[in-house]
Amino acid sequence: METGTIFLYLVCGLIPLAVVAYFLATRRTFSVKFEGEKFHSTPGSYGWYATICTLSPALLASFVAAVLQLTGVVEVPGTALVSTVIALAAGGLYVGVLTVKPSLRARAIVEQMVVKMLFVASLVSILTTIGIVLSVVFEAIRFFEIVSVWDFITGTSWSPDGVSAGDSDVKGMFGSIPLFAGTFMITAIAMLVAIPIGLFAAICTAEYASPTFRKIAKPALEILAGIPTVVYGFFAAITVSPLVVRAAEYVGLQADFTNALAPGLVMGVMIIPFVSSLSDDVITSVPNSLREGSLAMGAYHSETIKTVILPAALPGIISAFLLAVSRAVGETMIVVMAAGLRANLTWNPLEGMTTVTVRIVDALTGDQAFDSPETLSAYGLGLVLLVVTLVLNVISLVVIRRFRQQYE
Repeated sequence: METGTIFLYLVCGLIPLAVVAYFLATRRTFSVKFEGEKFHSTPGSYGWYATICTLSPALLASFVAAVLQLTGVVEVPGTALVSTVIALAAGGLYVGVLTVKPSLRARAIVEQMVVKMLFVASLVSILTTIGIVLSVVFEAIRFFEIVSVWDFITGTSWSPDGVSAGDSDVKGMFGSIPLFAGTFMITAIAMLVAIPIGLFAAICTAEYASPTFRKIAKPALEILAGIPTVVYGFFAAITVSPLVVRAAEYVGLQADFTNALAPGLVMGVMIIPFVSSLSDDVITSVPNSLREGSLAMGAYHSETIKTVILPAALPGIISAFLLAVSRAVGETMIVVMAAGLRANLTWNPLEGMTTVTVRIVDALTGDQAFDSPETLSAYGLGLVLLVVTLVLNVISLVVIRRFRQQYE
């Protein structure tokens, strides 16, 4: 559907009719015809009832037309769709206004419609998640028909360059261990930076800082979350990486300019606001009765934080850590610009490494055919990464539930 058709559909069609339906239904409640009778609901409820009657058939027809067009069953002309939808909306307006009467339980109808809308909204998110998982699974199955799951998970060499769909010998070319090793290495470095600094910053702003300092420090810290990742990538490649190389040479070590340490450090700085902001909100939500009880027993402020506040806020803090890990695992731009694309299995963070998400982007943006093993490997990597993050989520939920039961 063209932009002009959508404009005609909304601005010149449904929105004016919905507004007219609302005001006509509202005015009908003050009609002389019903003078002396008591309406069940407020005038606004009847207005929303007429609006629902106007929009429901039109939106349903639009949804059916969209499904038919997306599935290729029939091509729906834009003009015919707009005409049909406006006619249905006009009919719904007439029925909605005409059925307004004192005995109509408009408020109950509107509330039921709101509940249905909320249910549909939750269903959309669930179906979207299922669709994402299935799309990855089906394409990953095609990849695992070419490369065995065992070779993919346990292989230590990633060299898919030049492999075509007709090649039969691909064993050993798609070992994912170097990619996941790089992912976990850079993520671990980022967490070593973000978790202590973010948590200490949250404790400072929540427990020690004055209100004036808190009003300045917290927004200033959260500015880091608004900086584009490509800017962090420039900073890592141009500033931090040469500093890492010079620092390594100073202590007698050799470091590559595309090393894993530089993007890990910069990524950790980028993630600090996620940890600090969420942890600060959780710490400040701990009831003051716990603080006052600990202080009344003679504990110092630092002891109260360590033995009372942090254990009580631990479920929320773990959630903040999990969000930070997910953000680090999914980061691509910083790694591309500062760590490179080389799949390198090593424990040395001063060497170049790459991550799963970088290889996924590289596989899907190259000039290979869509059915080539290198392109399909992106879905295999995505599926394994999905399973890994799911396991991490399950572990974190178990920990959160255990501590929540202990401190409730």
